[in-house]
Amino acid sequence: MRELPAAAWVFVCGVVALAAGIVVTAPFTGLDWATLAVLVVLFLVCDSAPAQLTVERARVSLGFAASLASVVMLGPAGAALLGLSAVVTGQRMFAPVKRMFNAAQFALGGFAAGVVFDLLGGSKFPPGGPAWVEHVIGPFVAAAITFVLVNLALTTGILVLARQATLRAMLRESGRLVFGCLGYSMFGLLIAGLWPGIRAFAAVLVLLPLFIARWALEQAHDQQRAHAATLAALCQAVETKDYYTRGHSERVSRGSVMIAQQIGMRPARVEAIRYAGMLHDVGKLGVPTTVLQKDGPMTEHELAAIQLHPMRGLEIVREIGFLDEALAGIMHHHEKMNGRGYPMGLAGDEIPEFARVISVADAFDAMTSNRSYRAARSIEEAVAELRRSSGDHFDPVIVDAFLAALGREGWDPPGPVAPPEDAAQATAQDHDDPTAPIRVTRDGAAR
Repeated sequence: MRELPAAAWVFVCGVVALAAGIVVTAPFTGLDWATLAVLVVLFLVCDSAPAQLTVERARVSLGFAASLASVVMLGPAGAALLGLSAVVTGQRMFAPVKRMFNAAQFALGGFAAGVVFDLLGGSKFPPGGPAWVEHVIGPFVAAAITFVLVNLALTTGILVLARQATLRAMLRESGRLVFGCLGYSMFGLLIAGLWPGIRAFAAVLVLLPLFIARWALEQAHDQQRAHAATLAALCQAVETKDYYTRGHSERVSRGSVMIAQQIGMRPARVEAIRYAGMLHDVGKLGVPTTVLQKDGPMTEHELAAIQLHPMRGLEIVREIGFLDEALAGIMHHHEKMNGRGYPMGLAGDEIPEFARVISVADAFDAMTSNRSYRAARSIEEAVAELRRSSGDHFDPVIVDAFLAALGREGWDPPGPVAPPEDAAQATAQDHDDPTAPIRVTRDGAAR
């Protein structure tokens, strides 16, 4: 935390000061301190065991449930006071500044949610019973949304100012985070509804479904990591056939994601195209290594074997259920807008969008990478070639989107590749590079 930029320190101090000011000036007359004590204990237990979401590095506090329960049962002042208890939570034991910021974050979120709840008339109805639920559900949902948005806004602010994330990336991931946080928040309504009948036992009763939900999210996250490991293993298997292409799949995946985000694909499709970019060349596992690494003219039979690799890729991964639309990208990423590509000779809008995206990222990385037959082209040269081939080879909309994303995010071309001692001869013909000549002869002799 000592390395925080000055702007981030100002932001932290401002948030903490605002939360402290609200708690100091808030009216606590008539506050049910016994109820507050029970909710504080529940909050500390839950906040000490956050749930891992499927968004990488994102965790949601189970304490959201206690915070939203306090909004209904204790009002804005009680919710703010409850949030401050995060300063002694089991998380962030050796990070006092983070503890203070998170406590202030919960306090501000709880206070804002309480104010919204009161303004919408939520506090006018006595707790318990069907009539109470009917009248309180609207104000509670509004309060929950307020609570989540305040927390996400404060989190985004500190991460952006600390240069640990970009505003664009945070906005992109916020959609999935909002739903996860709101899901846990709804347990607060359950606690408030059960409280009149069973009092403190309501908090204990809610712990079981809370931790079952936490376990389910952990399982989903572990499954996502297993998927990623499986795909990485397939990519590594492909790249062992030609050491010049090592890292190519990851870079094509990144380029495809850049394009997808630039053209406004929804998060689920962005994730799918990330997988498609990683696996676009997996069909080369079915092509003989001697063909992939041939240095010289290819026979028509060898060229046909190369051009079948998209179909072989589809055969290899088609049973992987979570790939979905990515399969079309793998199958058709060598099609051209003019209809002269392969394997099916599709043209224009007949080519699936995923394939048109991967085609641009694939060609750009091939041109800016070192190959056995030439040094890497400069980014400027590769950009010029994309522009020249736009409309004929590549989709102009996709090219423009990639160049816009490239100008904003940049590109790190791979460095020189050192061949291993036992490396076979590397190919001198590159089907990903639109500028590479492909030499073909019927009898194997150069023409």
